[in-house]
Amino acid sequence: MNRFFDIPSDLQHSWFGLIGLHLREALLPVLAGLAVALPIAQICVRFRWLYAPVLGVTTVLYAIPSLAFFVVLIDYTGQTELTVMIPLAVYSLVVLVPAIVDGVRSVPQETLAAATAMGLGPVRRYVQVQLPIAVPAIIAGLRVATVSSISLVSVGMLIGNQGALGNLLHDANIYHRPELAVNSVLTTAALAVLVDGALVLVRLLLTPWMPRATRRARAKSTDARSEPAVPALEDAAR
Repeated sequence: MNRFFDIPSDLQHSWFGLIGLHLREALLPVLAGLAVALPIAQICVRFRWLYAPVLGVTTVLYAIPSLAFFVVLIDYTGQTELTVMIPLAVYSLVVLVPAIVDGVRSVPQETLAAATAMGLGPVRRYVQVQLPIAVPAIIAGLRVATVSSISLVSVGMLIGNQGALGNLLHDANIYHRPELAVNSVLTTAALAVLVDGALVLVRLLLTPWMPRATRRARAKSTDARSEPAVPALEDAAR
């Protein structure tokens, strides 16, 4: 058991340090993707003809292998965390944009009409009315994007030990210590489960106005709509 948590000194982090690094490299790109996806989604809702081209562009970007992304970025950002996080932020858009668009479009027209009658402009209507009602769909998209991002961080081990917990896979091969690989896989999976559970809790806290049965039913429907075109397990093989 001691060898399980005995992290090689070349990684320059303890086990808890690697966990913190992994969460930082996984969650910051998703937050950045959300910040970009919110205005893009609103534009797609306002101008419906733009939705298909935007979705096409995000899907094409999602299809680019992460290693190819690294090769393009490494000349500009070097062997740094930023080189890992930029592709993850881009990949999150293919999940977050459709999730937000579906959530905003689900707002009843009579609700929008009432908000307009109260004098709310487009921006205030979007922030104060549409986004709160779209929270279940947005959280569903965040859950998929976050779990996928947590799994993909490990690929960063290929560019100068920037894979956080994924670096353990590299050292497991170098030092012939398979327990390090087991540590990496189990810890990454546990992080994904814990973060996913935290997002479910956030959804419950942000939607106290929804009856419990309604929240469960809407969560199931939005989770199904927000699945990416390529499964997260397939992403891990990038």
